[in-house]
Amino acid sequence: MTSEEIRERFLRFFQKKGHLIKPGSSLIPREDPTLLFTSAGMVPFKPFFLGKAKPEASRIATSQMCFRTTDIEKVGKVSRYLTFFEMLGNFSFGDYFKEEAISYAWELVTEELKLDPQKLWITVFEKDDEARKIWMEEIGIKSERIKSLPEKENFWAAGPVGPCGPDTEIFIDLGKKYGCGQKTCSPGCNCDRYLELWNLVFMQFNRDEKGKLTPLPRKNIDTGLGLERVSAVMQRVGDAFETDLFKPLMDSLRNLGKIKPARGKAKDEQSNENISLKIIADHLRAVVFLTNDGLLPSNEGRGYVLRRILRRAIRHGKNLGLNKPFLYKSGDVVIDTMKEAYPQLVKKRGDISKVILNEEERFHQTLEKGLEILNNLIEELKEKKRRKISGKEAFKLYDTYGFPFDLTREIVAEEGFRVGEKEFEDEMQAQRLRARKASGFEEKVDKIKREKWSKKERKTKFSGYEKDKCETSVLGIVEGDREVKIILQETPFYAEAGGQVGDSGVITNEKVEIEIEDTQRKGEVIEHVGRYKKGKFEDLEPGDRVVASLDLERRQAIARNHTGTHLLQSALRKVLGTHVEQRGSLVAADRLRFDFTHFQGLSEEELSRVEYIVNSLVWHNLMLKASDTTLSKARQMGALAIFGEKYQEKVRLVRIAGASLELCGGTHLKSTGEMGIFKLLNETAVSSGIRRIEGLTGEAAYDFLKSGEEEIKKIAKKLKVQPSEVGRKVTKLVETLKDLEREVSVLKKKGAVSQVETLLNQAREVQGTRIISAGIKNADLDVLRSLGDSLKEKMGSGIIVLGAPEGKKVVLITLVSENLVKEGLHAGKIINEVAKIVEGGGGGRADFAQAGGKKPSKLKEALEKAPEIAKKQLEKIKGKD
Repeated sequence: MTSEEIRERFLRFFQKKGHLIKPGSSLIPREDPTLLFTSAGMVPFKPFFLGKAKPEASRIATSQMCFRTTDIEKVGKVSRYLTFFEMLGNFSFGDYFKEEAISYAWELVTEELKLDPQKLWITVFEKDDEARKIWMEEIGIKSERIKSLPEKENFWAAGPVGPCGPDTEIFIDLGKKYGCGQKTCSPGCNCDRYLELWNLVFMQFNRDEKGKLTPLPRKNIDTGLGLERVSAVMQRVGDAFETDLFKPLMDSLRNLGKIKPARGKAKDEQSNENISLKIIADHLRAVVFLTNDGLLPSNEGRGYVLRRILRRAIRHGKNLGLNKPFLYKSGDVVIDTMKEAYPQLVKKRGDISKVILNEEERFHQTLEKGLEILNNLIEELKEKKRRKISGKEAFKLYDTYGFPFDLTREIVAEEGFRVGEKEFEDEMQAQRLRARKASGFEEKVDKIKREKWSKKERKTKFSGYEKDKCETSVLGIVEGDREVKIILQETPFYAEAGGQVGDSGVITNEKVEIEIEDTQRKGEVIEHVGRYKKGKFEDLEPGDRVVASLDLERRQAIARNHTGTHLLQSALRKVLGTHVEQRGSLVAADRLRFDFTHFQGLSEEELSRVEYIVNSLVWHNLMLKASDTTLSKARQMGALAIFGEKYQEKVRLVRIAGASLELCGGTHLKSTGEMGIFKLLNETAVSSGIRRIEGLTGEAAYDFLKSGEEEIKKIAKKLKVQPSEVGRKVTKLVETLKDLEREVSVLKKKGAVSQVETLLNQAREVQGTRIISAGIKNADLDVLRSLGDSLKEKMGSGIIVLGAPEGKKVVLITLVSENLVKEGLHAGKIINEVAKIVEGGGGGRADFAQAGGKKPSKLKEALEKAPEIAKKQLEKIKGKD
């Protein structure tokens, strides 16, 4: 059975069981800042389990992509571990519970997948007698095939506090040949004989700060069946790497490295070649999917994790003799293998390949030099019979050669060595302190290793307004640890300034090819920051002739956004007034950001007008003209300037016919029509009196609008209407919902009023006055008021205190009969004292008052003390008498 069939059968099975089938979510949980990645199938549903949101269905099933690195060191060495995997899961939110979850799981594995029941074992939480009973009495599993495990093995929790509960797992016995040979070998053993297939979590408790478990009013089910693991079982292969999910990639990698499949003893012993193959295959799948979700390699956060696994794969490629970039091509194999289930990969194929190739090229030089030094160091230590590499030596590799510490630690561990990690961290901290104290560019960005300069004047001429390519001479070369900076006599590259990012492109001659990633101005010279794609430091000398060529596509995208900021400012001044002034901007290739002065947020109508005016200026295809003039003349002409910006006497003036006149040194379009379209994304506050608008132009704007259109189509399909009818249908649904809410409210009131007689019988007598104090379930303020009025009418004389939990808050009311009001009793004074117990407050009239509180857990205590509080008020009245 193919993995595609398994996935389809799983989802179809649960669809028949009344589950809503939902597509898997992104690997990047953007709505949950507490998580770096989607590490389990339940992550997208976390708000439902925590009670923060309501699910669209009480039964849901998914196939969810997951990524975790907790066991990264075991990948390739222990067959059951992967960083990227698919989790098939069924979820119940207050619907079915243990009996149905267990029954569904057993039915699927034995009848749908037809696994041999005699090979299946069960684990349960040692205190969960209910689950054990279900397995034995309802499913028919013999007691000896059910193993009880402690809390650390079979009890799941979202965190130290919150929803939690026991779990039960289904294991399959793969046979003695995969085992450790010990008599105690059983499910939960660290060997590969017993493979965990499915974990069923019963979320039935809430754990408080003291560790106390309280039963949840709505019990939930969260399960996870590993697709890779069950595929290995169904396809009768040794591990996931031999399944159809991995085999095309493994075969491709073997061909690249000219490696024959391991057989016999070599296969059992997991040769170094096979371990490297598996690590590359696993990591590359993760890289493809993470990149598809928009993640890019970086030095922090999620980007660092991506960079780490990419570099780890590159290093293991080198172990196989793959000394040139290969992952970017192998990524195509992953895409072709997974495209049926994830067709979006095909659309991103080119982007994914570019990201991987760029990282491979950047890292190969670092890796080669670092490995050479590290291997020499290991040989020296072996001769000296030392087993530890000092943290200082590891730091030197990192600091001087850019060799990642993670790789150093992993490589030396393979040779039986260890690294002084604390010493390494001490060196890192010392470096951070030095960096904070330093003010020079070299210390902040890239410690200079070598540099050479021409004897000519150090000054760069910028010709990028007229040219996109030029032949020029090299003035200087500065080589750092991670990058090289080229200074030219003339350049078409725009250096970052005025909110516009620096240009990118290439600098070439017959000896070198340098990919320029950024351009910065340092005094009168322009630095082109990049990396060698061909050649090295020694191949380029001051005075050498080179050709500097822009990345025209990126330059044009930047120009669209820069012209867009000028049109945006013009539109804002027309809609809001001439008080609007620029207070900052970002002009990048993918978006624009514009900060401006304004005293309040813009209304929807104002935003709509601004967007329309900008697009109108685009449609009119207005010509742009740039010219040099003096600052005084520009001011006389009414040119706009950036507040607080220091200008030279000679300035550049950018005019958009009939729309805008601004001082600007950036690069622009020739006419507004080249922008294509402008889409305003959002408007927010930056600080007091400063607003921010973000927007898109050109292709980025089109992609954004297209994705919105696709979403409308999806919604229309669910609503079974045409896209043009979505608004009408949603309005109708909202009206229906309001009607239902009104009906529910009426039913709640009727239900509450039905309690009148019971509550009257529970009234206490204090100081000769009847008092009712009670908590009401499923009630809001309106329900409490209706119930209170009914009680007051029936009771005649007395005091009523009612309370109800409302989400994470409490609502309270107090009613006092007219005769007691005349005697001097005040409902507001009573309710205020009661509310203090639930950390709230309130007040009101003498005959009626209401309050709120923050602690639903103390509501019972507050209502129990209400009669005593009322008694004190009565005693005060009698004291006055």
